[in-house]
Amino acid sequence: MIFIGLVILIFAFFRPVKGWYWLIKNNYQSNEKTVIEDILKQLYRLETYGSETDISLLTNSLKFKDAVIIDALHKMSVMELVKVEGDLIQLTAEGRQYALKIIRVHRLWEKYLAEKTGFDKTDWHDMAEEMEHVLSHEETDLLANQLGNPMYDPHGDPIPNKSGMLKEIIGEPLSSMEAETVGRIVHIEDEPDVIYRQILAEKIHIGSVIRVEERSNERIVFHSEGEEFVLAPIVAANITVSPLKKEVEIEEGTVRLSSLKDEEVGIIVGMSKECRGENRRRLLDLGFVNGSEIKIDLNSPLKNPVAYSIKGTSIALRNDQASKILINKV
Repeated sequence: MIFIGLVILIFAFFRPVKGWYWLIKNNYQSNEKTVIEDILKQLYRLETYGSETDISLLTNSLKFKDAVIIDALHKMSVMELVKVEGDLIQLTAEGRQYALKIIRVHRLWEKYLAEKTGFDKTDWHDMAEEMEHVLSHEETDLLANQLGNPMYDPHGDPIPNKSGMLKEIIGEPLSSMEAETVGRIVHIEDEPDVIYRQILAEKIHIGSVIRVEERSNERIVFHSEGEEFVLAPIVAANITVSPLKKEVEIEEGTVRLSSLKDEEVGIIVGMSKECRGENRRRLLDLGFVNGSEIKIDLNSPLKNPVAYSIKGTSIALRNDQASKILINKV
């Protein structure tokens, strides 16, 4: 009986693929791969910002234990992914290409979540962080083809192509724009998370045309789509704006549907780029198309949601949905 029990134990431990030994080994290899890829991505990000990266800066910016990072750096040096000189760490050309492949997966997956699913935008980054370590190069190329080989992710970040080439973000931080400057929001940085969530809470949308009204060390004030926004400079720095020519003016009277009052009538003139995928198609199918007349049919006690009358039908929208539909008030 002891012999049989021992055989069963050995089989359970070394069973092909599903044995404990293989599960532990595969999990270790997976964790090691995750650590290496997160280091590569962080080094690329710091390099993009023009920062020299030392071991202390790297360990402080990653969630892994210092010893795990040091061990991974040693292996990455042997693999010629990084070059370590004293405390300074640099990506090699091979390491930079590897990092771009990880970034490609991450941004394509965020694009997929935005266009094809109903997940909230606050979840996209964390979900893409997991998937970037899972998808193979072949699966990534298939995903890119299914999405139409997009050049930018939902935040406005350029998506590297198969060769590692990526478009440049043309614009400047909102925090550095002078008063009376007109521009279009082309990028919203999703890190750090606390600042990104504050921008989302303000319902600031990519693609919106803005006019800066005031810039100081204390605050940035700008108008967009009939509303005024006030941000701290540290928050405004995470929004990139492409300046428009001086003769380009924000259309007078163009506001968000969420600003419509009782007894007012609006004409739909557009939809924010923030309204994507199934949500956009659903609204279009319901009649929220350019030229349609719309007014409030019924207000809930908290005015969220609001039922709107359009093409003889009453349709309820939450305020965050209505804020992505642009109208001219009649």
